Amino acid sequence: EVKLVESGGGLVQAGGSLRLSCAGSGFSLDEYAIGWFRQAPGKQREGLAWTSERLGISYYADSVKGRFTISSDSATNTVYLQMNSLKPEDTAVYYCAAVQYGSAWRSLPTEEDDYDYWGQGTQVTVSS
Repeated sequence: EVKLVESGGGLVQAGGSLRLSCAGSGFSLDEYAIGWFRQAPGKQREGLAWTSERLGISYYADSVKGRFTISSDSATNTVYLQMNSLKPEDTAVYYCAAVQYGSAWRSLPTEEDDYDYWGQGTQVTVSS
């Protein structure tokens, strides 16, 4: 059974940093793409960053490019989201999601509907 558990959220002042973790079990990171998404109150879920160890690539949404970094550790089956220069508008529940690698892929899936497995989310609150 594929399971994802996020951790590392919390309250931070604007300009600060947090590192979120997404611990996976029941699968190997080499076989899956992982994405980070967030959802603020009253807003649609937004994709932030995506990575695939097999393809060796990572993508970022324009809203976080240069501030957030996605990385993975295959030894612990964990994907991280390092978030720097946080802003109040980054306040949201952050989710990681996984989808099994498809041989027809030419690029990473980035849409919410592309992902089959989701964690429970972790709250990030940035105060001004």
